[in-house]
Amino acid sequence: MTFTPTNLEVEATPGGDPALEESLASPPASGRRLLRAFLRDVPAVLSSVYILLVILMALLAPLIVQISGWSPYEFDQSAIDPNMGAIPIGPLGGVSAEHWFGVEPGSGRDIFARIVYGAQVSMTVALSATLLTGILGVVLGLLAGYFGGFVDTVISRVMEFLMAFPALIFMIAILSALPSDNRIVLLVLVISLFGWPYLARIIRAQTLSLKEREFVEAARASGATSAQIVFREILPNLRSTIIVMTTLAVPGYIGTEAGLSFLGVGVVPPTPSWGQMIAAAASWYAVDPMYFIIPGSFLFLLVLSFTTLGDRIRALVGSGEARA
Repeated sequence: MTFTPTNLEVEATPGGDPALEESLASPPASGRRLLRAFLRDVPAVLSSVYILLVILMALLAPLIVQISGWSPYEFDQSAIDPNMGAIPIGPLGGVSAEHWFGVEPGSGRDIFARIVYGAQVSMTVALSATLLTGILGVVLGLLAGYFGGFVDTVISRVMEFLMAFPALIFMIAILSALPSDNRIVLLVLVISLFGWPYLARIIRAQTLSLKEREFVEAARASGATSAQIVFREILPNLRSTIIVMTTLAVPGYIGTEAGLSFLGVGVVPPTPSWGQMIAAAASWYAVDPMYFIIPGSFLFLLVLSFTTLGDRIRALVGSGEARA
């Protein structure tokens, strides 16, 4: 998967995906009907269950690690064989009752503990970047679409400027030049910097259409201020669009964080990160494939779950079943 916000452009641009365009243009479904349709959708439910498990794992990481008995930073030299190149002792990378997912070759750190704390990094970066991107994209898209003129020109030029950059290359350059302190905060800010224009572009297009509707004209005629029209009349009608777009953005940001960590400019060791673990596992794959497979599987399933959930929500919002 391409781990840049640019990949959202394919799915987020009206006209590029007829299914998405139809779902964004559809009126919002009844919340109760949408929930019933969602609960009948097996892929959506299974994806939601896995996502909730990862979120709970991230939130309860200290408790879970305490139960497992190993810190993600603790070395267990007795679990690796120094005479065999420091590979884990035992089958499947040292999987045992003591080390549930085995240990890291070379260091002996518990993989389960590092997976649990790595979930904190992935979810924190992805959800925080989605929240910040959502706020910037929605507010700036609303302003550009509603006020038009000079405001629209300035915001649109900024969007085009940021979208013209090869995002991944500039993320690597920016993160390489910045100090390693508060790396998670920096990741969120850098990812959001290049991510918000894609949502803002969709919101702007929807706002341009909505502001010509009769209910907006009625509100304007009744003396409502611009702020009241934007946030009380137009914004509620963008709810479905925002939900679909933000849900589809999360897997891209998870992949972006993992990719940056894999390339060495993301989370700084010894802080656990799934992407960082995959990068470290590359040199050990021939002798200990489990060290690569375990974090890779968690990352793959999380991205797949968010992608599937976003696709199913998009389908349900735009389907006749959800509106019936």
